Amino acid sequence: MATAELYTEFASAQARGESACYLAWAQGVAADRELLGLLAQLPEPKRQPNLLFAAARYTGIAPGPFADFRAALLASWPQVRSVMMMRRTQTNEAARCAPLLPLLAALPQPLALLEVGASAGLCLYPDRFGYRYGDLPPLAPASGPGAAVISCAIEGPVPVPAALPEVVWRAGIDLNPLDVSNPADVRWLETLIWPEQDDRRRLAAAMALARADPPYLVAGDLNDKIGDVASQAPDDATLVIFHTSVLGYLDAAGRSAFTTTVRDLPGYWISNEIPSAVAFGSLPPSPDPTRLLSVLAQDGRPVAYAGLHGQDLHWFA
Repeated sequence: MATAELYTEFASAQARGESACYLAWAQGVAADRELLGLLAQLPEPKRQPNLLFAAARYTGIAPGPFADFRAALLASWPQVRSVMMMRRTQTNEAARCAPLLPLLAALPQPLALLEVGASAGLCLYPDRFGYRYGDLPPLAPASGPGAAVISCAIEGPVPVPAALPEVVWRAGIDLNPLDVSNPADVRWLETLIWPEQDDRRRLAAAMALARADPPYLVAGDLNDKIGDVASQAPDDATLVIFHTSVLGYLDAAGRSAFTTTVRDLPGYWISNEIPSAVAFGSLPPSPDPTRLLSVLAQDGRPVAYAGLHGQDLHWFA
């Protein structure tokens, strides 16, 4: 996909209605030959809007009008480029646990969770958050109030659980696991939160959970490591391999290899990915064709559409 088209699509399908700042920035970049020329000098995977905007803010460029962003970006391009080359888009949105929870709670308990593309591992704590689905009574961990309450709008026959799952083992795989005790990694995670999305500031509470009870994170390619890490799960727990917004970063061969491998492993496979990342065949019509939604699936069977940051869940009839 051409870079201008990439930014245009990001503006219309992801930023619209979610961040006025990123909408303006993406539309501006898509029409700016000089900025497109700078991006063209980067490897294709490094031209992503999320990566550019987060790197710009990481170097001190504040949210604001596109004209101000453009001037600041041109003035500090070497620094922004350096961050883009060093970092990856590793959004670790704890609210993505909300779409996963109905599936996790319905599996044989207790659970051993293995997340691929885990970033800092914050989505490995679905049992430690509080949840509010639509106007239903909130769910909270049995040990007391949740570290953060995740709100999720719902539509359709969502099987909202009566209790949270029991998790006895947590592990993750990532090319570059982030460390929530490292100030630079923490600042990168904070910068990946879009402007205007104040509800996503639950990140601090999620990081506190990870600091208090660190997950087992393994550095490496998911296709190289998944079999070995999965074999370390306790035998008396149900293994669940899951991922959210990860497979889109793999090429077709990598996605094919992963799906073949994960289907042969014991336990269950839960995916929450954009439709093009997993071969689902036909899907029900999207509840909002103007937005890019992910598809929630268990063992390759689609069950719902979900907002990319876990903010809404549309269960199939």
